[in-house]
Amino acid sequence: MNSVCVLIPADHPSVAGHFPGNPIIPGAVLLSEVVAAWQETSDNTQSVVTLRTAKFLSPTRPGDRVAIQFDEQATGSVKFTCSVGATVVASGTLSVAP
Repeated sequence: MNSVCVLIPADHPSVAGHFPGNPIIPGAVLLSEVVAAWQETSDNTQSVVTLRTAKFLSPTRPGDRVAIQFDEQATGSVKFTCSVGATVVASGTLSVAP
């Protein structure tokens, strides 16, 4: 099981309009961080990553430190969980192929 922590800065360009007065990190930005983290931590940097499923369970705020855990499955897929502290904020499955 691989894991990595990422920090999405408060001045990330997506924060300004998403949502004024109550900013959250857009799901697409969080998923982009998940894919980038997988590519950085996996043994095969030449793999193609496809998002199979994703669930957003709680808002991620600018400045949150997000812990991303990966669990490789025998089927070739990779399950991921994103947490801020003890709160799971997102989970899903990536499909990875050479």
